Amino acid sequence: MIPLATPDVQGNEESYLRECIQSTFVSSVGPFVDRFEQMVAGLASSPRAVSTSSGTCALHLALHVAGVRPDDLVIVPTLTFIASANAVAHCHADPWLFDIDPKTWNLDPAKVAIGLDERTRRIDGDLIHVATGRRVAAIMPVHGLGLPADTERLGEIAHRYRLPLIADGAAALGATRDERPIGELCDLTVFSFNGNKTVTAGGGGAIVGRNDTLLDRAAHLASTARVGGAYDHDAIGFNYRMTNLTAAVGCAQLERLESFLVAKRTIRAAYDDLARRLDLGGFPDDANARGACWFSGLLLDEGQDATAWCEGLAALGVGARPFWKPVHLQAPYADAPCDRTPVADQIWKRIVTLPCSTWMSGADLATVCDAVQRVHESSAVAGGNA
Repeated sequence: MIPLATPDVQGNEESYLRECIQSTFVSSVGPFVDRFEQMVAGLASSPRAVSTSSGTCALHLALHVAGVRPDDLVIVPTLTFIASANAVAHCHADPWLFDIDPKTWNLDPAKVAIGLDERTRRIDGDLIHVATGRRVAAIMPVHGLGLPADTERLGEIAHRYRLPLIADGAAALGATRDERPIGELCDLTVFSFNGNKTVTAGGGGAIVGRNDTLLDRAAHLASTARVGGAYDHDAIGFNYRMTNLTAAVGCAQLERLESFLVAKRTIRAAYDDLARRLDLGGFPDDANARGACWFSGLLLDEGQDATAWCEGLAALGVGARPFWKPVHLQAPYADAPCDRTPVADQIWKRIVTLPCSTWMSGADLATVCDAVQRVHESSAVAGGNA
């Protein structure tokens, strides 16, 4: 079976881990944590990076320091992994869900602008969602699949309504928009280093951005808000720190980021070419951005079902998977405020993610493409589903 996405750990991971163990610095203090943060900050063009124990922790912390409070609303695209909404919920707030742009599958700025214009009023300095009486606290675009969202237009909207722009860039390390590194695009941007990401640390996350004050506050709170060397704390903090062991793996991976991105983009190009030959849709793109191409795959025709396709591919030794179920259809968020979402509703069941590990060979790609062609042929015979 060719898996969907597994890491390439053939660099310095083992030697760096051995160095950690021999030094006894295996917890949240150590030279690899400092090195990891410096490398991430440099790659993202951020004044600093704050490493954390997971991407969800990083997103929760970013929203917290940006001022999201209990009972607030945060604008989030509905087509995202549920962790984006969960981070909002961990602030005891709720997502206000919006549709995606059909070309990029990212948060649609036009719909956000209309929603804010028609459904909010400023009362006593706060932006209030009229139907619920709740404060709108932030806009949180997701750089879906590693493709940067339209942060120019979203940034203009955020500025107009005096809202922070906090990006879930879980899989977007190495991406750019208008040739600007991703750390420059929003007040804060969050990365994940989960095992299926282009760069993994086995887990962990990081916060970068253009707002030094918020980054400093995040670093302070991530370390239990400790002041000085004594056991003094000036706020209710979190124990969200990354371990030196995790950072060691991350450093080894970051050393190979450029080669990983080349591999991901090569895979994307192969699947896009396959989609054109089969007269299917490919994954989204944006002329103003250079995405990290975290996942790649196909958009099936209307009436076709991704689950059936994935079952057919599995029978041929290819580990494909359907895409995320939109947040507004998830049980925990059934009552969350939600704009109309016709684009997300129309495409999510038709998305097939295909194997995209950075170690894949040309022969592996050929095997996947052959299996896709065979499933496509059987689907045509079956009248839509494989």
